[in-house]
Amino acid sequence: MNFYNFYMGNEFEAYRFLGAHFENGITTFRTFAPNAEKISVIGEFNEWTETPMNRIYDGNFWECVISNTSEWQMYKYRIYKKDGTYIDHCDPYAFYSELRPGNASRIAKLNTSLFSDNKWLKSRGDHFEKPVNIYEIHFGSWKRKDNGNLYSYAELADILIPYIKDSGYNYIEIMPLNEYPSDASWGYQATGFFSPTSRYGKPDELKTFVNRCHKNNIGVIIDFVPVHFAVDDYALWNYDGTAVYEYPHANVGYSEWGSCNFMHSRGEVCSFLQSAACYWLSEFHFDGLRFDAVSNLLYWQGNKERGENQSAINFIKNLNSGLKERFPNVMLIAEDSSDYPNVTGAVNENGLGFDYKWDMGFMNDTLDYFRLAPYDRIAQYHKLTFSMMYFQKERFILPFSHDENVHGKATIIQKMNGDYEQKFPQARALYLYMITHPGKKLNFMGGEFAQFREWSENRGQDFDMLHYPIHDAFYKYIRELNHIYLNNPALWNDYNENNFKWIDCNLEKKCVYSFLRKSNEQTIISVFNFSNKIIDYEMKIEHAQELITLLDTDDQKFGGSTIPTKSITDKNGKFVLSILPFSGRLYEKSVAK
Repeated sequence: MNFYNFYMGNEFEAYRFLGAHFENGITTFRTFAPNAEKISVIGEFNEWTETPMNRIYDGNFWECVISNTSEWQMYKYRIYKKDGTYIDHCDPYAFYSELRPGNASRIAKLNTSLFSDNKWLKSRGDHFEKPVNIYEIHFGSWKRKDNGNLYSYAELADILIPYIKDSGYNYIEIMPLNEYPSDASWGYQATGFFSPTSRYGKPDELKTFVNRCHKNNIGVIIDFVPVHFAVDDYALWNYDGTAVYEYPHANVGYSEWGSCNFMHSRGEVCSFLQSAACYWLSEFHFDGLRFDAVSNLLYWQGNKERGENQSAINFIKNLNSGLKERFPNVMLIAEDSSDYPNVTGAVNENGLGFDYKWDMGFMNDTLDYFRLAPYDRIAQYHKLTFSMMYFQKERFILPFSHDENVHGKATIIQKMNGDYEQKFPQARALYLYMITHPGKKLNFMGGEFAQFREWSENRGQDFDMLHYPIHDAFYKYIRELNHIYLNNPALWNDYNENNFKWIDCNLEKKCVYSFLRKSNEQTIISVFNFSNKIIDYEMKIEHAQELITLLDTDDQKFGGSTIPTKSITDKNGKFVLSILPFSGRLYEKSVAK
């Protein structure tokens, strides 16, 4: 490790020096605790008695070497404060941890020999002009065993990977897999930033899971939390008796979630977080990081009125540019609810250096529109056209995420206006609108079969709903829609100004919208009727003789009432359609010869 870089906030591999490094029965323990009075290692290998650590380098680092150790043995650092009291801490750089409610660290060996995914790694670049259809999951609540127990990394691979492929997703995004004490935090309040949670097995099993995904052409993105950490006193909080990782001042020291805010003005903290990000990408071959709560990095306490947090902004830029130098083909994704400019711009062009930003405006406006009664949609017609005015400003991902399926917000299907049966055609039309709107896609688990129950981390998704014909038909619809997306290039080139064009966006009284998406190979036309009436509609498509039907959301096989025509032909320079309520159509243009 380069100590100067560590202090300056420019280190990306501090984990190769700090933590517990095991080889041939010998473990070298190192930790950074500048204000500790003394430190000892306690663990299973010394029957939890104290083995003193020695100050090294400039006195801010501590080290000891212990023989006769074994992989997976538990340990802690007993850190004494100036007043003689002590707290037993887990290792901030531990590579594995004891299963909750225990909180000891475990000795684990770094091992990348498990991977055989070089072909995938070499091909994963240039995703801007490729399909990106993300299935967001929480590992512990996608499915549970019959007795309620969690599936392991390996067991989940057996059932999740075939499901992902069949369903038409080509990426999964996993909510945080770092170690965390409370299931209710979903992993967003961490205690082990280098520890894959032991809830689902050992680190090597997670690596095998990722490797198997890559073998099946599925990318894997993981949520990363560089904003805050859990307040538990055995972890990062007050680590050496003083605030090493957090702000010492309460007015900025605690987040809106009650957790501790990282102090990004300290180089040691930046190096810690940069090394954690590098660790997941290097050691586990993840294909991307989704950064949680970026607006809380950009502004003090996430509040624009309190001003920009320049230290945290500099941290973001340094982190993203450093990761791109090391992993040029990974995805760096910002979950940012603010209007901060140039989030996906290059750092050398005064951007933040992310590849993608979640389009929270699209999500809010679209779902608000679909909550409205049909008549009220007339006045709010342009909620669905507004996002088309700014979609080229950033590289956006369109998210219907876990946050929109929990805490009283209702699931996506439940958000649709009307009674039970009216919700299904509207949800089908909603998802077609999302798939054809410029931007990459993200959907949370359960949405694909129209789950009505809000998500809970304590139980699996309601896959038994697939025994009901209306839910089974909805899943078949989402599956076909996803595969249409994966197989049609006109829907991928999201950030080219020539890729999107309105056909009609001023039919307020009819609640009809139509637009086209283009690539070098094809032109695709989307038509929507979001009213509760049958609409007769005419549209002109230049140089088109015929429109081939790719999808009708009201198709009988999806639970609708229509037997779609294979195509429609030009009549006197126009295409004439009769569109049923709450429905959408997808056509491919056939050019006149």
